[in-house]
Amino acid sequence: MAQTIERNSPVPYYEQLFGILRDRIVRGEFGEDGRLPSEHELCREFGLSRATVRQTLAKLESEGHARRIARRGMFATTPSESSSWVVQDTEGFLESQIRHGRTGIETTVVSAGFVAPPAHVADALGVDRDEDVFALERVRTLDGDVALFSTNWFPAAVGRTVAGAQDVLHGVGSLNTMLRGAGHVTARAQRVVHALAAPEAVARHLEVEPGRAVLRIRSRSWDADRTLFDYYETWVRTDVVPLEVNVTAG
Repeated sequence: MAQTIERNSPVPYYEQLFGILRDRIVRGEFGEDGRLPSEHELCREFGLSRATVRQTLAKLESEGHARRIARRGMFATTPSESSSWVVQDTEGFLESQIRHGRTGIETTVVSAGFVAPPAHVADALGVDRDEDVFALERVRTLDGDVALFSTNWFPAAVGRTVAGAQDVLHGVGSLNTMLRGAGHVTARAQRVVHALAAPEAVARHLEVEPGRAVLRIRSRSWDADRTLFDYYETWVRTDVVPLEVNVTAG
């Protein structure tokens, strides 16, 4: 990863700085439990506002890469292994698990292609119901156990990009990484979680009995230009992957 802020990158500055500092912590640059540079020092080194630096440090703390000691500053730490999915983060399940050192993740692509959108999809994406969208259905397992079943729907323009990503379509590439590389970086997202009885088709993919209680997450993502580029529905077996929400004082 670059060690400077790329001003023309679609990736927000705080995420770029997070990646730089996280890599330095992992490499041991600050030493075990070593003190991180102060907000003022980071602002000066990277030419960023204090608000951006504070957002970065809060993210480092919430994800276990740093801890704050009152009146002393921020200190490097090693995050504990977790099978949780941090649902309020911009990362997808795969990136979240890899960051926590989990390697037993497998993705099976159930289907991929342009389809007529269900009513809730057309409404969520703001497209006409006779306008095809690209749908990507996948099952994710963690250490051999089915963890979630998800469907992403994309407007046609974004869908054509996804349709050309062969590694994603074969279940070996990161969808989020591909989207970011194409300039679709999440600047804002809305996620709604419901506890529901698993419909028969969902239960089959999750390998549970129909009607079993599972969590459904519906999410919409916008980029910095306020363009809605992704809508997904994910059904989660929380006995395999608990959802995690980190709270940090502002």
